Amino acid sequence: MSETYRTVAEPATAGFVVQGSEFVGRVRPVESVDAAEAFVDAVRDECADATHNVPAYRVRAGAEGAFLREYSSDDGEPSGSAGKPALNVLAQRDVENCAAVVTRYYGGTNLGVGGLVRAYSRAVKEALEEAGIVEERPHERVRITVEYDDSGTVRGILESEGFEFDADYETDVSFAVRVPLEDAEALRDRLRSATSGRADLE
Repeated sequence: MSETYRTVAEPATAGFVVQGSEFVGRVRPVESVDAAEAFVDAVRDECADATHNVPAYRVRAGAEGAFLREYSSDDGEPSGSAGKPALNVLAQRDVENCAAVVTRYYGGTNLGVGGLVRAYSRAVKEALEEAGIVEERPHERVRITVEYDDSGTVRGILESEGFEFDADYETDVSFAVRVPLEDAEALRDRLRSATSGRADLE
């Protein structure tokens, strides 16, 4: 698979009404199948009163994102009228590591399969436009745990490299770092060397 991929820049929502039925499309960037499933579950919980919550996602999975996992469900809509059209939009826009959920509140008028296909596609398209699409490099999460004495050294390395990270100061100091795949091994080596092997790396 290529080194870079296209994904959404940020979470976004777009909504509209068709013949009394309200459709709300939500998209968000995700880094794993688990994160995609968690997003789908969160929308289902939040919109439990909706008639349908239709999920679709395309996520790089396996070692170093070796293959693309695609998933969609019609969530009770007629077969092929909801999940597949939503997934097709993600595929047509060549968007990966992205999850979408389209929520429908039924308005009393049946739209027919063609009408549903158009509505579910439109909801994902408009949410993607709202989110914006960016080029990304595959990343992984590296967790570093050190004692306080080494925390300044580790922080300095992370800041000098410009990696995104969160620091958690408790008994020890933990850093959760988002690192491009091709830089991860070099970072681990550098941290081991700078802390004389004292850094606990996951």
